Amino acid sequence: MSLAAAVPSAPLRSRYQPGREIALGAVLGPLALGGSGDPTIQRDGAAWWLALATPAGEATLHLRPRDGGVDVIAWGPGAERAVDDVPTLLGADDDDSGFDPRAHPVVAQLHHRSPGLRLPRARRVLPYLIPTIMAQKVTGIEAKHAWRVLVRRHGTRAPGPAPEGMRVAPAAAAWRRIPSWEWHRAGVGPQRSDTIMRVVAAAVGDAIERTSGLDGAEAVRRMRTIAGIGVWTAHETVQRSHGDPDSVSIGDLHLCKLVGTALVGHRVDDDAMMELLEPFRGHRHRVVRLIELSGIRFERFGPRATIPEHRTR
Repeated sequence: MSLAAAVPSAPLRSRYQPGREIALGAVLGPLALGGSGDPTIQRDGAAWWLALATPAGEATLHLRPRDGGVDVIAWGPGAERAVDDVPTLLGADDDDSGFDPRAHPVVAQLHHRSPGLRLPRARRVLPYLIPTIMAQKVTGIEAKHAWRVLVRRHGTRAPGPAPEGMRVAPAAAAWRRIPSWEWHRAGVGPQRSDTIMRVVAAAVGDAIERTSGLDGAEAVRRMRTIAGIGVWTAHETVQRSHGDPDSVSIGDLHLCKLVGTALVGHRVDDDAMMELLEPFRGHRHRVVRLIELSGIRFERFGPRATIPEHRTR
């Protein structure tokens, strides 16, 4: 049965006509922090489900591309606000003027192949900052597992007919109530859980969420005043929360290798990556997204990291 089969009464319906091509998968993919297992966002064929919190309350969004536009259905007390935010979520504020892909032939080719790429702006910070902190210095598998476990246990059920298991990510107060042993069982060590606790502290959490109205560079600066948040964490967050086209995830274990392989044919370090991206200043994250969507991969060497067991016996 389709995930969208059961539809309750009185959903809010709308249609977004962007005026230019938009590829929902390329736009929304980076928001799925647990891949196909992220409880807050799931793909259903060409359509997408999102469970989110808005200033007006929680909402579920169902987005389906059709005839060059997007059919929108929303449920929950925050449905109207969620619908109003769809254009921004799907990249309406993404200004690519000044981006010249011809500065590198590979980038020019990738740009030509991805006309529907837009950078999403979620306008929410904590739902992206918290899982990014969880991902500090661990494998992606570990980080995604922790996010799934904690959101499913402490998030709230998505309104309307959302697929089974979908949850709205916990609010700051709910994160604060999670006991230490649950962090441990989810595989989140004390250093990362302590950082999250600092982030969701009453005054700090409100201040961090208000940075959604600032530009990406200022939001990064304010995030980095919190102990435990470095350049990688801050930039990974504003790529999603702010749709920042220039934020690059410096310090990522794999990104510099991928960018180097794409642009010069071999691995490079962070410094060399930033030199390669310098001609695209203002749009460096846009170039990274084009490379990520290209299917280009770098050769991996050495054993894979061992994932520790955190379950009780």
